[in-house]
Amino acid sequence: MKSKLIILVLFSVSFLIGGCGNQDDKVVLRMGHTLDVEHSVHKAMEYMAERLAHYSNGTMSLKIYPNAQLGNEREMVELLQIGSLAMTKVSAAAIEGFVPEMKIYSIPYIFESREHRWNVLQSDVGKSLLASTDSAHLVGLGYYDSGSRSFYMTDTKITQPADVDSKKIRVMESPTAVKMISAFGGSATPISFGELYAALQQGVVDGAENNPPSFYLSRHYEICKYYILNEHTSVPDMLLASKHVYKNLTPEQQVWLKAAVDDSVELQKTLWLAAEEEALSAVKKAGVEVIYPDKKPFMQAVQPLHDNLKGTQIGLYLESIKRIARQGE
Repeated sequence: MKSKLIILVLFSVSFLIGGCGNQDDKVVLRMGHTLDVEHSVHKAMEYMAERLAHYSNGTMSLKIYPNAQLGNEREMVELLQIGSLAMTKVSAAAIEGFVPEMKIYSIPYIFESREHRWNVLQSDVGKSLLASTDSAHLVGLGYYDSGSRSFYMTDTKITQPADVDSKKIRVMESPTAVKMISAFGGSATPISFGELYAALQQGVVDGAENNPPSFYLSRHYEICKYYILNEHTSVPDMLLASKHVYKNLTPEQQVWLKAAVDDSVELQKTLWLAAEEEALSAVKKAGVEVIYPDKKPFMQAVQPLHDNLKGTQIGLYLESIKRIARQGE
């Protein structure tokens, strides 16, 4: 906490009123994230930096701070809100407390396929949800693929929802994720991702849930014997900018930045698919048993969560998402 406080003070002094610097008329945007430099997110951001330099003819650059150097996702969102950081990547689940509309993405089994998910994210519904971040002094610039989240357990082999009963499962700090685990009969335990390895090792939790690359790159497979691909949620990552910083860019600079973001989104889609295949292959070689359960019982267990949304704003989003699936848009 002391080190993070020092970082906040240094960035506040360094940036003053903006998350960007000006060196000889060159705009430098500072961007933080919590992932490893080998992750597809970081590689896509490096490409974003290249494209931004290209579009701006070298007048803009992106400086990236990986590995949670600037804090966890919530802390970096708060830096964005005060204009002390230009950009970040967060899970949509991590900003439910800032933007209530984001709860929709943490509802289990709302997407029928990866194609359906991207159709939604690139539709008016997805764009509307990006725009809803304005209420939190943020600018939604785009989505990154974060695949689907599934259970992984230290000693419990899960093949049906009943196997989750009474198990302590780590989740993100998302009220919707907590409700989902409760629907399966488990005990949701919010723990920061950086502390999860030790929590699994010490038996603080019996398991967790995440996508294959995160399971692999975090080395959680060293402790967890089972990875259960029930794929309960598909929570996208979001690229956010500080509203304070963004509005101080010229219209032309905003166009360049959005073009660079769009380019990086397309690359990250490809990188993500390759990373998923690599991760599953690697954990299998390491001795993890990968289980492919029947998803229908899991879907039935969380159906009350869908039913309880009827008549709410989140319920309206859910209906729109289902309609896109029916139309094949």
